[in-house]
Amino acid sequence: MNMFDQFLWVIFPYACLMIFVVGHIFRYRHDQFNWTAKSSEFIEKKQLMFGSLLFHLGIIPVIFGHLSGLLIPKSWMAAMGVSEHIYHIGAVYIGGIFGAMTLIGMLLLTSRRFTIRNVRRLSSASDLIVNVLLLFIVFMGMYATLFTNAVQPEFDYRESISVWFRGLFTLRPDASLMHNVPMSFKIHALTGFAIFAFWPFSRLVHVWSVPLNYVGRSYILYRRHKSN
Repeated sequence: MNMFDQFLWVIFPYACLMIFVVGHIFRYRHDQFNWTAKSSEFIEKKQLMFGSLLFHLGIIPVIFGHLSGLLIPKSWMAAMGVSEHIYHIGAVYIGGIFGAMTLIGMLLLTSRRFTIRNVRRLSSASDLIVNVLLLFIVFMGMYATLFTNAVQPEFDYRESISVWFRGLFTLRPDASLMHNVPMSFKIHALTGFAIFAFWPFSRLVHVWSVPLNYVGRSYILYRRHKSN
């Protein structure tokens, strides 16, 4: 194992995760007023609605699919009665459907942000970077799932990428496991960690601003002003 592999698959992931945590703490303490996403709905609504709907409907199952594939060992899946064939169908076909929804949604949202002049003028540099990076990550994920798996059907990421990923959380990552991983999977993994490093400094922080307090908040009462 050379130093380059050690940097890519050990140092870089830990650095991204550290920036993710420390960056959120710093921004929450010093930049709460900008902890939001600027709305451009009043400029253009139709493309935003379809793009956002497809992206959010697709990305949630995709995230859960990634977590199950990366965190649950292959032997555990087999013990639960999930055969290799069933898992392959779920990962490629069902995952491919939700991945396609996510990709189309990101294409619409990115096209909207770059091609509509007033939306582009309202966007910051970080907004544009986030859109492009997310689009690229989703594209590489779809490419790896549909094309790389078809060309290299013998490759099983649960025997390499998943084991390496779980090793990050047990503080025993084995960079050698990633040496023979197809390039598309490598790019997808590295850009995935990169978005975590960029997250605290972009509009993505609004993901954590779920207004749960509205559920139990008292109603606003309006009273008519009585003039003398």
